[in-house]
Amino acid sequence: MRIGIHTSTSGRLVNAAIKAVELGANCFQIFSGSPRMWRSAMPPEEQREEMQAYRKEHELAPLVIHDSYLINLAAPDEEIRRKSVAAMRGELERAAAIGAEYLVMHPGSAKDDGVEAGIQRIAQSLEEASKSLAVPGVTLLFENTAGAGATIGRTFEELAELRAKTAGKVPFDVGFCLDTCHLYASGFDVASEQGLKETLAAADRILGLARIPVIHVNDSKGGLASRLDRHANIGEGHIGLEGFRRILNHPDLAEKAFVLETPIDQPGDDQRNVDALKSLCRKRRTTTRKSS
Repeated sequence: MRIGIHTSTSGRLVNAAIKAVELGANCFQIFSGSPRMWRSAMPPEEQREEMQAYRKEHELAPLVIHDSYLINLAAPDEEIRRKSVAAMRGELERAAAIGAEYLVMHPGSAKDDGVEAGIQRIAQSLEEASKSLAVPGVTLLFENTAGAGATIGRTFEELAELRAKTAGKVPFDVGFCLDTCHLYASGFDVASEQGLKETLAAADRILGLARIPVIHVNDSKGGLASRLDRHANIGEGHIGLEGFRRILNHPDLAEKAFVLETPIDQPGDDQRNVDALKSLCRKRRTTTRKSS
C-alpha cells in the first residue's frame, strides 16, 4: 500500500520528503512553487539532487506535484489564460527537474462559456505550454472537481473528453486523479458499499482504472451532491471511517497511491490522518498453492 500526504517544502525541497517519512508515509505530494503566485523559481540543482537521493534511500514513491491554484487553462479571459499557460509550463519543467512521477492539475473553469469551450481551451493551452518541452517520466493527471460553479471535471465524461482532446498532442502521458471528497460532493456515494461499487464500475468504464494512479483521500464536510469542496479529517466527515475502510481495501485500488490533503486544524492532525489510513488497511495475505 502506498499511503502519502501533502507536505511542505518550506526552507528546503527535501524537507517535504523528510516530513513524509517522519509521519510514516511512503509517498507524498508537494507544491513545486508557491500555489498562490504566477511565477516560481526552479529549485537549485543541489536541492533537487538532495531530494532524489533522500527519496531513493527511503523508497519514497511516487512523488506527486499539485499545480498552482491560480492556473485556469479554461479561462475565457485571454490574459488569465496566457498567464496560466506560462505557469503550467513552469510546473511541467519543475516536475521533470525534481523527478516527480505525477503532476496533478485542476481542469479549471470556463465561466459563462460552457464546458465544451473550456475543454477545447484546456487542450489548446496544454499544447502551447508543452511546446518543444521534454518532461521524461512525468504523467499529467486531471483531477475531478466537486462541481461548484462552472468548474470542469465534475463528471467522468468531462474528464475522459479532456484526455481525448489532449493525449497525443502533448509530450507526456495523461491520466486522472480522483479525490474522494470531490467525488462525494459531486454526487458519487463513495461512502456506501453499493455507491463505491457503482462509482468504480463507472470510473473503469469511462476512464479506465489503470489510468487513475493517484487517489486524494479526504473526508467531506459537505453532504452528498452538495458541490461543497471542503475537506475534513478522516472519519470526521460524511464519508466516515467505514467508507474509507472499503475504499482502502478495495481490490481494484490495491496499486493506487492514496494521498491525504486533509486540514491541520490542531497540531498533530497530519499524523493522526496518516495513522487513521494505516489502521484501516487490512493486512493483505498472500497464499501459495501446493503443486499436486
